[in-house]
Amino acid sequence: MTDTRPVPPTAVRGASVSGVRLQGVDVARAVALLGMMAAHIGGIADQLDWSDPSTWSAVAHGRPSTLFAVLAGVSIGLTSGRATPPGPPTIGRVRARLAVRAAAVVGIGFVLIALDTPVYVILPTYGVLFLLVIPVLRVRPAWLLAIAGACAVLSPIVAVATAPAYADAGMVGQQLGLVYPVVTFLAYVLVGLAVARAGLGPRRRQVVLLASGALVAATAYVVGTVLAPLPSGAAFAFPGVPYAAEGSTPAEALAQLFLSPRDHSSTTVDVVGTAGVAVAVIALCTLVFDGRGRVAERIAFPLAAVGSMPLTIYSGHLVVIAMLPEYPESAEAWGWFALGSVVFAMVWRRFLGRGPLERAVAALASTVPMR
Repeated sequence: MTDTRPVPPTAVRGASVSGVRLQGVDVARAVALLGMMAAHIGGIADQLDWSDPSTWSAVAHGRPSTLFAVLAGVSIGLTSGRATPPGPPTIGRVRARLAVRAAAVVGIGFVLIALDTPVYVILPTYGVLFLLVIPVLRVRPAWLLAIAGACAVLSPIVAVATAPAYADAGMVGQQLGLVYPVVTFLAYVLVGLAVARAGLGPRRRQVVLLASGALVAATAYVVGTVLAPLPSGAAFAFPGVPYAAEGSTPAEALAQLFLSPRDHSSTTVDVVGTAGVAVAVIALCTLVFDGRGRVAERIAFPLAAVGSMPLTIYSGHLVVIAMLPEYPESAEAWGWFALGSVVFAMVWRRFLGRGPLERAVAALASTVPMR
């Protein structure tokens, strides 16, 4: 018999299907947003070296954008039925709404690119990823992870194969597929969708996800560090593309292609490691803040407010950068941007609810009737 269960109204509005918004997911999203701001303007270190505390700020290289993408998959899962996506015809309407959201996000991304800031804008790639996951909304978590694994293996191959096409590309061309490769980031979105389908609510599941994510990340980075140590000059390699030093042997080049732990390099180890970190962060945030009572809600509110309007906060910080007479790049500048984002989000959320861009995109999506 055809499954015609409707998507619960709360899921359509963007909350979880249980009707309770997951504060931890919003907090994790805020961590991603503030981390991306640090990468843009924080003056962070070029390369992470765990033995040198002065380089620890480099954790913001690549990992926040990865977390952002994994959370995109989680959000798609939460708004399309969580652990039990509906069947036809409702799933068709959910897919249509997601396509409208994708088009809106791509449009906003091009507007932000037109501001001509020296920041690689992720939103066009983000919107394309929304479209790519539409066919797999009803696929089981295990198969989603299998497809994500295939993307992780193909990621460095595709990145290297397509890089020559961007040899003469300007800033706009570079950010449309080179810095944020679609195959690479599709793996992240699929992991997030699998997490949402597996269920984030139960405490036991959160612990399992936290342990699994941490173990996967640690294993990937240890394997990569041992088998493909970073060559000289790796800190200045172009983001989104694997790097092998000049004069490398074929074996060394192959190791750097698949196993390099370099941040934002699109290698298989980088994809697996950063995805593990993202899953662990999401699980930790939900474990700490969800279902812990009013006190935990109040503690989470500043960051949860930021995470509840990611499109607005992300776009807003680029608009502010474009308006400034000089490009800001220091820890102090990041502190002011972070404080401004938190204050704005808290006030807006307290008195007006959903963020302005989130409200506009939802209004466009709602032109597709659910019934």
